[in-house]
Amino acid sequence: MSNLLDMAKEKIPIFPKEQKVLIAFGERIRLARLRRNMSAETMAARASCSRMTLHKAELGSPSVAFGTYLRILAALHLSEDINLLARDDEVGRRLQDLELPRRRVRKNG
Repeated sequence: MSNLLDMAKEKIPIFPKEQKVLIAFGERIRLARLRRNMSAETMAARASCSRMTLHKAELGSPSVAFGTYLRILAALHLSEDINLLARDDEVGRRLQDLELPRRRVRKNG
């Protein structure tokens, strides 16, 4: 059991590129809340999280759970936007196509 607790406390490295993505995402959340004239207290209550967690999410903290980000989006009526993540997996499709069996061309005659 202590191993699970140790793993939960372990920091997972976030690379600069991914950190920039999280920061930009957090900023978009903050701007969406402000456009709706919603206070942090109201937003946190609607997302079932603390004000501190909302603040961390708006800063793009990697420590905020994905489910919390989803509840925040739902409180902003933006939860359907989650379906846009990883929607077009071009690299994966190309790799899959490379694995497809090649068909032989029959010669008539």
